[in-house]
Amino acid sequence: MSIIETCESEVRYYCRKYPVVFHRSKNAEMYDTEGNRYIDFLAVAGSMNYGHNNPYIKKAILRYLEEDRPINMLDMTTTAKNEFLETMRELILKPRNMNYKIMCCGPTGTNAIEAALKLARKNTGREGVIAFGGGFHGMTLGSLACTSDRGSRLGGHIPLPYVTHIPFDGTPEIDSLACLRWVLSDDHSGVEKPAAIVLETVQAEGGINVAGVEWLKAVRRICTEEKILMIVDDIQVGNGRCGSFFSFERAGILPDIVVLSKSISGFGNPMAILLIKPEYDIFNPAEHNGTFRGNQLSFVGGKAGLEFYVQNEMDKAVAGKAKLIENYIKENILTIDPRITLRGIGMIWGIDLSAIEPWLADRVIRLCFTRGLILESAGRKNSVIKLLPPLTIEDEVLTEGLSILKEMIREAVAK
Repeated sequence: MSIIETCESEVRYYCRKYPVVFHRSKNAEMYDTEGNRYIDFLAVAGSMNYGHNNPYIKKAILRYLEEDRPINMLDMTTTAKNEFLETMRELILKPRNMNYKIMCCGPTGTNAIEAALKLARKNTGREGVIAFGGGFHGMTLGSLACTSDRGSRLGGHIPLPYVTHIPFDGTPEIDSLACLRWVLSDDHSGVEKPAAIVLETVQAEGGINVAGVEWLKAVRRICTEEKILMIVDDIQVGNGRCGSFFSFERAGILPDIVVLSKSISGFGNPMAILLIKPEYDIFNPAEHNGTFRGNQLSFVGGKAGLEFYVQNEMDKAVAGKAKLIENYIKENILTIDPRITLRGIGMIWGIDLSAIEPWLADRVIRLCFTRGLILESAGRKNSVIKLLPPLTIEDEVLTEGLSILKEMIREAVAK
């Protein structure tokens, strides 16, 4: 680690939490240079939904490389991009009766959020945006303005205007929808009608807060009635993470703009796209630009990832593993202390230790790492243990990781 400590910027984070040198990875298991094995309950912040070195996706990428095909092409037309777009349309959009244009953005989720905000403002002529407490949308200034946690916002070191935050669904003692309606309807709310409402249907970094179906339907109705664009940030909780391919399918709604990144590339390559209702696709050529929006390996991996998702019926696989996770935690972890609570959906779950001590979650995570389990904390004061394993994790490996987590929570609570 000495080269990291002497050469890399102080901004580094994850290598401080997991201070080993990783050398090899396969599906939900990683190995360091000493040969130590780690079970991955982080999935590189949700960018490895189909596992590390997924053989089906890797085969497609290696074949592409062997043929001396283009690697980066701006937004020029290539066979790799054409095949990705066609696969997205035929395997994902058409079966769901979704009519979206696809915009290839810069390679990060925050870039796609910036594009979505620009497009909403261009369509409506309005400047403001409504976002929600607990939401995380990125670290560039526009997306950071939509992000709510104080630590991230302070990193901007300038005011972050044009965004009004209101409470998310399930905020204790607050009617979120009533608050939203008041902000939009009362001429003394002090808030002008916004261009967009941006939200995650499941707040990941906010502590695994799952919005209710009726709440999501109501937000969709409000956006339609008020002619406000609904932007759903499916960067971390899309791509099959919540059970269906899109996290909002359970509510039967269609956002005006959907933001996808992380696992959309299938293999962990950088990629971000927007899905845009055709009537809102009004950018001028090059009005939102970027050199690496034509990463061909991402298109190849993305196409293979979509094929893998459909061919392996990942929605059914996630449903089975979700029940395994939920039952195990309820039977073996919630019984450790009555103050421990659980929330989640699909294969994103949060174990909330805040009622015991907010700092306890990070202690558990450190203990788990010593036993070969990698996971992360989230939520207010980082008091929630976040479970985010690859969707392809084997049941026995999943159970092994849950067993380690149980023992480390028991140890931390006892002390």
